[in-house]
Amino acid sequence: MRDFSLDIYKKLLLTLSEAGYEFKTFEQFVSENVNNKVVILRHDVDRAPKNAVKMAKIENELDIRASYYYRIVNESFNEKSINTIVKLGHELGYHYEDLALAKGKTENAIKEFEKNLNTFKKFYPVKTMCMHGSPMSKWDNRLIWQQFDYKDFGIIAEPYFDIDFNKLFYITDASRAWNNEEVTLRDKVDTNYNYQINSTLDIIKMLENGNFPNELMISTHPHNWADSYIEWIKIYIWQTIKNQVKKYLVKKS
Repeated sequence: MRDFSLDIYKKLLLTLSEAGYEFKTFEQFVSENVNNKVVILRHDVDRAPKNAVKMAKIENELDIRASYYYRIVNESFNEKSINTIVKLGHELGYHYEDLALAKGKTENAIKEFEKNLNTFKKFYPVKTMCMHGSPMSKWDNRLIWQQFDYKDFGIIAEPYFDIDFNKLFYITDASRAWNNEEVTLRDKVDTNYNYQINSTLDIIKMLENGNFPNELMISTHPHNWADSYIEWIKIYIWQTIKNQVKKYLVKKS
């Protein structure tokens, strides 16, 4: 099975279910008591909102709810896609990058944050958010919260601030490579977990062998996943070039 295809993504979901994991949105995870094995499916829609809809439909067919975080920029924000995601029963959140867009001007950034958050609230009662890594910007979007409190805006949780990643194992496909910090500038966490994951099939095998903790967050970027071979090749070439730039930025940081 070709990695980062929608077929293997569906197999991953089925394996999680067979391994006894209960699927929760991030909003549910922070609002409800969690006693059993649980997995949060977090999708950062950096671009390619059509791909997000494809993943959301697969999840819906399996009676699974996930959390989708959209950016405000044109390559991500798409009303048709957002409406479809919400109608399928998924959580909508804000993938904020206001500090980077405001070039570090904090007062401008917080005004834009509130305006943009309210835009998303027209589609869904947004309660959670997560930062966009903005790898091409020198600004870490999380720094805005050194001066402000996101809970003043009705946000109950942001994963990089409100999750203990020594209890919950974080897995991300950022840069189309699982937990590869060589090409990940900001989409990474401090954790004591140290699993070597080279492919989605590795995750599936570890789940089948019962090798993972009881609490998981799997963060995917829909633009990394494809259902046709031609689209898969295009993504592979584009991401390979982009990763070379990211490696340089990570070394420089």
